[in-house]
Amino acid sequence: MPVEIKDVTFDTVAPGPVSVRIYQGADCARGAPVLLYFHGGAFMEIGLKPCPLAECIAGTGAIVAVPDYNAPGGGIFPEPLEVGFAIFSYLAKKRAGLGDRRSPFLIGGEEAGGNIAAGVALKARDHFADELDGQVLLSPLLDPFMATQSFRKADEIGMRQRWAEGWSHYLSAGVCHPYAAPCLCSRLSGLAPALVISAKDDPLLDETLGYANRLQAAGVTVQQHVLPAGTGWPTIHSGTPNGTGQWADILPRQFSGFVQNISIH
Repeated sequence: MPVEIKDVTFDTVAPGPVSVRIYQGADCARGAPVLLYFHGGAFMEIGLKPCPLAECIAGTGAIVAVPDYNAPGGGIFPEPLEVGFAIFSYLAKKRAGLGDRRSPFLIGGEEAGGNIAAGVALKARDHFADELDGQVLLSPLLDPFMATQSFRKADEIGMRQRWAEGWSHYLSAGVCHPYAAPCLCSRLSGLAPALVISAKDDPLLDETLGYANRLQAAGVTVQQHVLPAGTGWPTIHSGTPNGTGQWADILPRQFSGFVQNISIH
């Protein structure tokens, strides 16, 4: 499905005006899912830039809102998390013209954005915000210790130093709250259902699967998928993914199936 892209500003969210890029399937129907999606960039990317994964998901008929969540506070915890939660709260109440009352409301993100999405999901649970229908975690960057076995592949794709610098930047206020590193959270029960995706050749595979397993152990509904090596998935971390790779065929099916499952339940 063709995707329409437009840039807007959310003027009335708590942190102040936030720039947002909207990706919307040209033929999206009533009740189309609304996904608040946080881009990657190792906690340091600022500005509205192309987001191929958001565009890929919008091609299923979804409405995907990608905010410039690092800009208001410079990407240092807790500011990005607070910006993300403020936008979540705003969309949950107002929808800002996105979707309608029948639309499932989800949050999601890739890499550092997956971290923000997981943190927002935790805060939504803790604030009894039952408007959240699901979370979409695409290779979330969750482990500040960077000590998993799969993380050894980070050098192969040139990301180890960038992720180390990103974590140092994000936690530079000296706080490592569970909202900042969700893999350290000891209480995961009661969270929204999760779609969790990574790939065999992804350095973030182990922390992604570790979090998915802990969610399942806590009674959270999890749809999990690991792409085979060679689909081009790890290139999403460099900001130059190949939209014609095999992952671009798999991701829409996984997302559509997830939305269908949570809608049924």
